[in-house]
Amino acid sequence: MSELPLWISLPASLFLISSGLLTLIGTLGLLRLKDFYARVHAPTLGATLGAGGALLASMLLSSGLHGRLVIHEILIGLFLVLTAPVTTLLLMRAARFRDRNAPPSTDADAAPTCPTKDK
Repeated sequence: MSELPLWISLPASLFLISSGLLTLIGTLGLLRLKDFYARVHAPTLGATLGAGGALLASMLLSSGLHGRLVIHEILIGLFLVLTAPVTTLLLMRAARFRDRNAPPSTDADAAPTCPTKDK
């Protein structure tokens, strides 16, 4: 096993830590926000940015280990950037369609799509 230089290990570690924190923030947003329409944004942003940091770290480590520029992760990043917003848009449209066809709610405090537990 070869050792990586500090100029590769340190940025890769920082990218991994920041991607973990961004994913954690997205997860906390999923737990804290009240209704589906607010909740749908936080995990999408956290997952996209979190995966981006992990992909950058992977590019750095792979390039350092192979001794050449490794950019396969760019395709994964491109796929994530293109599919995450489309998936979110389709989920939002499905929720709007469901809400439009649902009978009116009798409880004024309940969220129309995904009720949360009372704590």
